[in-house]
Amino acid sequence: MKHPDEETQKKQIEYLNNCLLEERSYHEQMLRIGNAAYVYHIKANETNNVKLEIYYNDWLEGLPPSVKESMKELGFESCKNILPFTRYVNERNDEGMDEWMRENLSEEDYREYVGADELC
Repeated sequence: MKHPDEETQKKQIEYLNNCLLEERSYHEQMLRIGNAAYVYHIKANETNNVKLEIYYNDWLEGLPPSVKESMKELGFESCKNILPFTRYVNERNDEGMDEWMRENLSEEDYREYVGADELC
């Protein structure tokens, strides 16, 4: 998967062009997986702010006390882009990350993502 930001895409292509040939396919795969994960997480921003704030308060309640206090101190606006929160939002919106990655990666890339040699 390509990165949705055109400037980042250009930087990734430049990076790949400067990789050793024998390492290039590995880095291409890591970028595809990373880009897919990035796209998954930014999907949380499609949720309206009213719902996001409700989700934020619900998310806080499920956190261990010390983490909860840290996230409260950061506040809603700062937490809107924290990966555990964006994953929580997407899952509340019935967009599980594992399934999303399976649907948006090639079979080979998905196997690498989950770290399994064989999938059922």
